[in-house]
Amino acid sequence: MQSRQNLRKRNNRNNLYLVIAGVIIVIAIIFGVVIHNNRVASEAKARKFATTHFNPNVKIYGVKVGKLTVNKATDKINEKANNTVRLDNDKIIFSRDPQVQTITKDQVKNYFDKQHTDLPSKNKYNYKSSELSTAQKKLKAVNKAVVTYNVGGKSFKLKADDLIDKASYKDGKYNFEDVDKLTDKMNEIDKEVSTLHKSYKFKVPAGKTITVKNESYGWGVYVKKAKAAVEKAFMDGTKTVDGKDYIYGLGYSTYAHGYGKSNNGIGKNYIVVSIKKQEVWVVRKGKVVVHLNDVVTGTYTGGKGNRTPTGVWYIQYKESPSTLRGTNDDGSSYASKVQYWMPFTLSGCGFHDASWRNDWSKTAYLRGGSHGCVNIRPSEVHSVWANVAKDDPVIVYN
Repeated sequence: MQSRQNLRKRNNRNNLYLVIAGVIIVIAIIFGVVIHNNRVASEAKARKFATTHFNPNVKIYGVKVGKLTVNKATDKINEKANNTVRLDNDKIIFSRDPQVQTITKDQVKNYFDKQHTDLPSKNKYNYKSSELSTAQKKLKAVNKAVVTYNVGGKSFKLKADDLIDKASYKDGKYNFEDVDKLTDKMNEIDKEVSTLHKSYKFKVPAGKTITVKNESYGWGVYVKKAKAAVEKAFMDGTKTVDGKDYIYGLGYSTYAHGYGKSNNGIGKNYIVVSIKKQEVWVVRKGKVVVHLNDVVTGTYTGGKGNRTPTGVWYIQYKESPSTLRGTNDDGSSYASKVQYWMPFTLSGCGFHDASWRNDWSKTAYLRGGSHGCVNIRPSEVHSVWANVAKDDPVIVYN
């Protein structure tokens, strides 16, 4: 009897255990279903979020855009990101110009596509501006540039870090914002090498050595073009610049005269006029080919207005025949026909025949000379014409 009761109790207990176990299983299933459903819902929500928002750890141009949409990220980058690089006294400086758009929505969308994952990722993404990186490299390179500037037989070493204080690089182009030091340097070089208005010793065919001064003859550094050439060399990484391509002259022609020539730039072909001797020598290849002993230069007394100007000039052009026009001392105009005309100053002085002249004496120029020209006998002028070329230097001395 007692054993039956014990058996019944044991069965009841087992049944209770089974019920409890069943309840636990049911609760577990229900809980698992709930958890699963919640996870599914959470993942669905996360997937949906990931399709429109950046991952949490994303930087674009140094600006955090994690969990932002493309539109909001675009606005934030344009508001905060650096968009310019400049060189300022050897330092590379990043800054933001509010007037310049840093990035477009399409560019941000491109970065979004690169980092996009189906579910948010904790990986770090850092997208830098290739334009700013390129600008930084370019400015560093140009700051180290050194150019050798060769001109007039001299060499000058020009360093960008000494001569360019401020510069920027954008859209594939340099912009040198402060080149005052470079301008000053090119002016300094011009002053050192230019032959314009410079005096020097010169041996004339008469045998003596005189001091002459270049007037229209000679050359100087065309600073504006030379400076631009050096800037371009800095930008391109060119090591040398040939200064002869950036020089200028004065007078009738702005081309340089005498560059690279011997004999103080005069060379071996030239004309010499002696006012005191009233003589002319035409030199070709270093030898006198024409010597005129009785020319008449500008009237010497009564003021300097009609004197033939001393200095070194050059033949501007040759014209045959020609008509010379000007004003007489009494204010009347004149028009004189000549067979040969070879001007050498902008004021109208030149070589020409003078068929109207009767006085060819050595003293004619003192009171009855020309208006500044060098008068030549009609019978002798052709020899000068035939041996004189455009741009030949003309040395006039007292």
